[in-house]
Amino acid sequence: MEIILKDDVKGLGYKNDIVTVKSGYGRNFLLPQGLAMLADKTNKKITAENVRQAAHKADKIKGDAQAIADQIGAAFLEIPAKIGESGKIFGRVTTLQLAEALKAKGVDVDRKRLSFDQEPAAAGDFTATANLHKEVKHTVNFRVVAE
Repeated sequence: MEIILKDDVKGLGYKNDIVTVKSGYGRNFLLPQGLAMLADKTNKKITAENVRQAAHKADKIKGDAQAIADQIGAAFLEIPAKIGESGKIFGRVTTLQLAEALKAKGVDVDRKRLSFDQEPAAAGDFTATANLHKEVKHTVNFRVVAE
């Protein structure tokens, strides 16, 4: 089943992408949630025209995403967490804590755009990926330290 995405869907694609999915996933989840529409001839023409008209806006959005990536740069963040004697974390380190640490550095990134490369389970150095734009991804380095 071919569909056109109306919004970014993690693991599937970005807005206005034409993707092929299993019919059950499309019919029972993507279409009812308003995340996609059927990729028939008419919808493809409408989407192509919308993409053409929004091309200059897309360049600005990409530029803004690149500016945020440049602001993050090689910044090294410290995330405080409760850590036991063995070095393991009580609870979890979340993307919300990472987003707040970035905000403290003056960079505003939505927590939904952040994902851990490896889930932090102990004190130490880790990396996360910031998906700022479909063409702009940036690595964020951070250290989990004891509170």
